[in-house]
Amino acid sequence: MAYKKLPYNRLQGVVAGVMLMSATTACAQTNAPVNSTAAGGLSGPVQTQQGLVQGAPGKSEGITVFKGIPFAAPPVGDLRWAQPAAPVAWTGVRDATKWGNVCVQPPAPQRFPVNSATDMPDSPAMSEDCLFLNIWTGAKAAGEKRPVMVWLYGGAYNEGGGNAPFSEGDKLAEKGVVLVTFNYRVGSLGFLSHPELTAESPHNASGNQAMGDAIAAFKWLKENVAAFGGDPDNITIFGESAGAALDAGLTGSPVARGTFERAISQSGAWMGLGIALMPTMADSERRTVEAAEKIGATSLAAMRALPAEEVIKNFRGQGMVVDGWIIPEDLSITFANGRQNPVDVLVGSNSDEGSFTAAMGGPPATLASWNEGEARRWGNQVALGRAAYPVSTETEAIKASTMPFSDTMAWHMRLFAESQAKIGKNAWLYWFTHTPPYDADRPNLGAGHTAEIPYAFNNLAAPRTFPAGSSVTLMANNPAELAFADQLSQYWVNFARTGNPNGEGLPQWPTLRQLGADEAMLLNGNGSGKGKWITPAQSALFRAMYEERVAQPLGIKPGQ
Repeated sequence: MAYKKLPYNRLQGVVAGVMLMSATTACAQTNAPVNSTAAGGLSGPVQTQQGLVQGAPGKSEGITVFKGIPFAAPPVGDLRWAQPAAPVAWTGVRDATKWGNVCVQPPAPQRFPVNSATDMPDSPAMSEDCLFLNIWTGAKAAGEKRPVMVWLYGGAYNEGGGNAPFSEGDKLAEKGVVLVTFNYRVGSLGFLSHPELTAESPHNASGNQAMGDAIAAFKWLKENVAAFGGDPDNITIFGESAGAALDAGLTGSPVARGTFERAISQSGAWMGLGIALMPTMADSERRTVEAAEKIGATSLAAMRALPAEEVIKNFRGQGMVVDGWIIPEDLSITFANGRQNPVDVLVGSNSDEGSFTAAMGGPPATLASWNEGEARRWGNQVALGRAAYPVSTETEAIKASTMPFSDTMAWHMRLFAESQAKIGKNAWLYWFTHTPPYDADRPNLGAGHTAEIPYAFNNLAAPRTFPAGSSVTLMANNPAELAFADQLSQYWVNFARTGNPNGEGLPQWPTLRQLGADEAMLLNGNGSGKGKWITPAQSALFRAMYEERVAQPLGIKPGQ
């Protein structure tokens, strides 16, 4: 059953979510031949484990796109909040030319940019029956073993879908990968713990439903992507913001081990967008019970009987939690002790991540507000905070006001890269510093949160995703912007192919081991290359904050 679009406070919910983020038996791989044409790619039905699917020509010549393929059973009725079950087989040929339903979430038609999953002219209906994936491929036959890239969308864990125009995969598929997007449950339908849910789980766990959705999608690809020309042994997951945090969470999850080989995290990791302990299942259960009691839903059965609109309205999605199963322990412990999955990583963030906070109608930064916020920002590390961000004038306060958000995230991304390098995996670190053009009537957010996404997908003509709404008009046919998008997307594709972003005609990207402690690969349209991204004082501040707020409470030894 599809649900109508929901009313939405267009800014408050997303911003609050962003800030709070601080079963089938394995079968033999089907490689059944499909009809093909020299120019048109896969023209005939493709055989999956569940049945035949028929796609359609993509927007680029030679690319075939398959939409709305179910990778799990509909999580409805008694399966609401359950981990995903095996997909149901079908007979005949399934039409895979239209988007599947998008997961239930709050639209934002008055916001800029709008919710790109729900507010486009061709956005599908919302429904709890939403576990579908989409595939773009330039393969002409099964078994070509092209690298596979799987996108996990951001949206503060509260919105998003695999149908968003910015993530359409034609341009990346042109570069030789099989590009996959999929829907995972969001908000309180995708991230919710409850004592009864925990009790009914064979793993005594609840709360990471969206992570289970992702793992189910990866397993489906392991079994089926060869039929679309992909290599099931060369899967790279990549995502931004909440999607990047999920990438890191899945890298740390033993349940996800073996389901992918590489990960790209754009602006987010296991601690969210900052430095913090991970939420626990017990706290999540308590908040759910308190919210349920307020509306008289005193049992899990009563909660499952609620319309989806009421669930979204009355319960808060709580993001990834330490549930003892998918996430057995706070992942800071996992990564510090080298117990994470052995996957190559390419990770980083943007130089103006925090710019959106100043562009959303809040009070302007002043010297007084900066000084008054010292204890809130730095806690017991005020002296280090002052050394890292020396501010004595109104101008300096305005400039510094968004920097800690950006720099804390960058420090977290480096920790992620260092953790993978320590276990012998390829690790690559970037700092996206390119300022895209913005329309004159829109705030210039610089290299803001989500600003890199159009370049990573090489989709400069597609509508943008919240919050960094750079100009489609000024970028779509701009030779310099197009050249940079071609460069950055090629780095991503090269990494997916071999674990190394470097390639012919690209500025050399040093490995993490070749970078100094204050260096990263600066991605900039005016010339990418190695450069400094942090000062020694800032690095000392964030290390001290991590030791105090995370390492010491978790018993992680200094230097781990």
